[in-house]
Amino acid sequence: MTNVAVHLEAQQHSLQAHAHDALASGTTHTKGQQHPIKLYLVVWGWLFVLSTCSYLVDYFGLHGYLRWSLILLFMVLKAGLIVAVFMHMAWERLALAYAILLPPVLVLVFVAIMVFESDYTHLLRVVFFAPTA
Repeated sequence: MTNVAVHLEAQQHSLQAHAHDALASGTTHTKGQQHPIKLYLVVWGWLFVLSTCSYLVDYFGLHGYLRWSLILLFMVLKAGLIVAVFMHMAWERLALAYAILLPPVLVLVFVAIMVFESDYTHLLRVVFFAPTA
């Protein structure tokens, strides 16, 4: 046998002995990651509080922009908690988080641009094309 074959055979034997010892002592590693139950209970508590606040907006009869701003704020906070903890995005690579979270943010930016542009266009139509009496 060559020196490389002898070396590989010795390494294989030592790995088999190490695996046998680990199985015999019961120290096997579990795959995956377990998060503490306290984290999930805290998130469920926050989701309950945010849902209650969202309900109270309707209960107190708030109207107009304040109502919709609060409802959207509570909705975004609840969605953020769910995505971060229950979908495990808080522990993902930054590139994956950007790949999932960045497109909806860009869509919202483009919608905002279109809203401002529509007001500008509406103003021009009223000023230049308004019927004269």
